[in-house]
Amino acid sequence: MKRKINTIIFDLGGVLVDWKPEYVYRKAFNGDEEKVQWFLKNVCTPDWNMEQDAGRTIAEGEKIKIAEFPEYENLIKLFYKDWTQMLSGPIKENVELFKKLKSSGNYKVYALTNWSAEKWNKAIELFPFFEDFDGVVVSGIEKTRKPYPLIYNILLNRFNVNPEEAIFIDDNFENCEAAKKLKINSIHYQTNKDLLNKLQLLQINI
Repeated sequence: MKRKINTIIFDLGGVLVDWKPEYVYRKAFNGDEEKVQWFLKNVCTPDWNMEQDAGRTIAEGEKIKIAEFPEYENLIKLFYKDWTQMLSGPIKENVELFKKLKSSGNYKVYALTNWSAEKWNKAIELFPFFEDFDGVVVSGIEKTRKPYPLIYNILLNRFNVNPEEAIFIDDNFENCEAAKKLKINSIHYQTNKDLLNKLQLLQINI
């Protein structure tokens, strides 16, 4: 018999808040999309950013990258200097969903996020609802990140969550697959409509 879901775990960036480095670099490159994409694929790459999310300091991350691309020093420093401009705001329909699930009293609602520890307090300042979760696990604070099993297990153990009674929602497919390997029900987030349909299939009352 399938276990009844009592826990919902949200990713933050890309699910509850809109985060895109492009917002900063489109300004820096005067709207030249080709240059923006080249820079984000070759210089300030997702893999580089994820190391800061996994606990490496921003200063150390910048030092490594500037040594590799000294001609882009100012543009590399821009990544964290103008970091708040990468966040355009909450994804309203999903925040509304989070609030409904939380206020229903039927579910414990947690967040599991890849986020630099040095930027977490600023994130709470920008998005006060981040403090409304029953608990949050932040990769930079834990010094590990999704999709490594350790970070999922930190959340499961810290909050006494049975994986088979939980749903994890993330816009990164790899992160969802990692959660599934730990027996956590997972939804790869693409659109709000698709998310609502999949939650209903899992018999979540919204």
